[in-house]
Amino acid sequence: MRLIKPLSFAVLSALSISSAYAEPLTVYGKVNVSGQMSDEGEGSFTELKSNASRIGVEGDYTLADGLEAVYLLEWQVDVADESGAENLKSRNQYVGLAGHFGTVLVGRKDTVLKDLSKPVDQFNDYEADLKGLWEGENRMSDSVTYISPAFSGFTGSITYIAEDEVSGNDAVSAAVSFGDAKLKKTNLYAAIAIDSEVDGYDAQRAIIQGKFDAWVVGAILHSQEAVVDGNSENGFTLSTSYSFNDWKFKAQHQTLEDDSSTSIGADYKLGENTKAFVWYTDRALDNSDDKNWLAVGLEHKF
Repeated sequence: MRLIKPLSFAVLSALSISSAYAEPLTVYGKVNVSGQMSDEGEGSFTELKSNASRIGVEGDYTLADGLEAVYLLEWQVDVADESGAENLKSRNQYVGLAGHFGTVLVGRKDTVLKDLSKPVDQFNDYEADLKGLWEGENRMSDSVTYISPAFSGFTGSITYIAEDEVSGNDAVSAAVSFGDAKLKKTNLYAAIAIDSEVDGYDAQRAIIQGKFDAWVVGAILHSQEAVVDGNSENGFTLSTSYSFNDWKFKAQHQTLEDDSSTSIGADYKLGENTKAFVWYTDRALDNSDDKNWLAVGLEHKF
């Protein structure tokens, strides 16, 4: 009941606004659920996981002088939560302006370093998500993001995060990227991104991904340093996928010093917006117990 009321209110409000104005907004989302055999160091157990299932509304509104107002409100829904008490969480939520100068977004949003890393992460939102080993996968409140227009294929972007309290520090995430991250307009995508004092860390990444017929191959070089004690660590990620008919086979290897995570998986397209999937992840950790997960699941987007 706690989930139904806020979600019903959000969806009904979105539909009401859509009917009241000439330019409608879009209601979207996905439900991704897997059954897992998990071993996190103390023995194996079975569980049902909701892998960043979500619902959101987004839209734009034409203003004067070539400007557009843009907005997005998104919530994560944990459809496998036992109690139902904590199954609704805020994700990206912002408002902004777009025009010939680029786009400015204000609110809660993924930093540009996190955003530009997603295309290479073949297991994003699963146990093998980059955040399993690396710092830098941040969604920050009190943030302002600027994305420039494309110049000869290059785009600049920066996220400024306000300190929000007397003892806090302002933080910045900045990047320069080239090509189309979805590899639909170009066969090459690359980016250089840095974080400065974002959530207690400085981080740097060099990102590249290319499409070769049915193959997609990507790599990330990563470095992180804790602001408080200066402890620095380095790692890399290699990922690949191969598409064949309705199948997509994928693999990924991520490291951070002596820790590593290796994953293999496959997606099977059941329809335009629906897929079944299976994956296995083995995480070897130097200073704690190794972990592994085997999952079979279903995803539907709307």
